[in-house]
Amino acid sequence: MKHIVGLKHTLSQFNPSEAHIIDGFGNYNLEVGGVEASGFANKSVLNLYFLDIGDYSTVPSIPGYGWIKPSQQLWFQCTSAKLHVRTSYELSMDAIFVPNNKPFLFVSQSAYMKPPMAKKPFAPGLVYFHIPLPEFASFGASNFTGVRQERISSASINSGFFNTTMVEAGEVKAVFIGHDHLNDFCGQMTGIQLCYADGFGYHAYGKARWSRRDRVVLASLKKTDEGDWGAVKSIKAWKPLDDEHLTAINGQVLWSKHLTPKL
Repeated sequence: MKHIVGLKHTLSQFNPSEAHIIDGFGNYNLEVGGVEASGFANKSVLNLYFLDIGDYSTVPSIPGYGWIKPSQQLWFQCTSAKLHVRTSYELSMDAIFVPNNKPFLFVSQSAYMKPPMAKKPFAPGLVYFHIPLPEFASFGASNFTGVRQERISSASINSGFFNTTMVEAGEVKAVFIGHDHLNDFCGQMTGIQLCYADGFGYHAYGKARWSRRDRVVLASLKKTDEGDWGAVKSIKAWKPLDDEHLTAINGQVLWSKHLTPKL
């Protein structure tokens, strides 16, 4: 992380300084602000969460790959609470405490209730980490877009990050992971798209005659009745292949304000 954070043009960050107790080194949130001079200019219209899942288990009695720890889930919940108002009245939260009575994260939600364009609806959230959750293995042969060509290499335990943290938060629209280079599918579960970011580089294993690929994500804004740029109206994705034409495949709408999520 010291190397990555020091690179030119990177948006990567170390853990936030106010998060005193948190596993990993690269847990951070990026807020995508609205269009300048619009009612959303000083508000986040899209929230990106990055979690440092590590590599292998650090618990001797639990073999296999790592997982998202309780401290990271608490950080995610606190950050989500800071960014969104969960009630219909102005709410100010001075501090959230961990069991040892040390302040974990200071947040204030009141700014998001102030005009113009008080933010009552949640801004959509996208979550990025490396190792797939056990839920990625829940899809059959016909309820995802893309291909599954190897086993889902998740941790041997389920930390509950999907059901008890992301689903409960209510804002997460898609999750993007890597790790399994020959899987490139997206499948929806409880209103959240679980997606592979696909096998991109040539520095690790791949498959003969199966093109390297990436996943491009596009968030589109809507126009307000006054003709101003507003909040995000849809999130789409597709995969360009590393071939002569950068062929785009598997275009799909991951989320839209006009689509009812499948449960």
